[in-house]
Amino acid sequence: MSTGRDRTNDTGQEPLATGVVFDGSLMRVGLADGREIAAPLAWFPRLRAATSEERAGWRLIGGGVGIHWDVIDEDLSVAGLLAG
Repeated sequence: MSTGRDRTNDTGQEPLATGVVFDGSLMRVGLADGREIAAPLAWFPRLRAATSEERAGWRLIGGGVGIHWDVIDEDLSVAGLLAG
């Protein structure tokens, strides 16, 4: 898992998500600056309980500052993922 010291990357800009992939019991979020965040699904009960199709129904919000799943009503922020 790659994390930053704070909410910004080395350019001083807020990190933005570019995509989400589920790999077994992990969620991997790609960032625009090339980093990747990996977090266990156990941290996110709604995502853990969701079907593969429901997990695949994500969309970026706020230009990539967050991720939203309509069907399961879940929102995650990149800043929150980086904070652990």
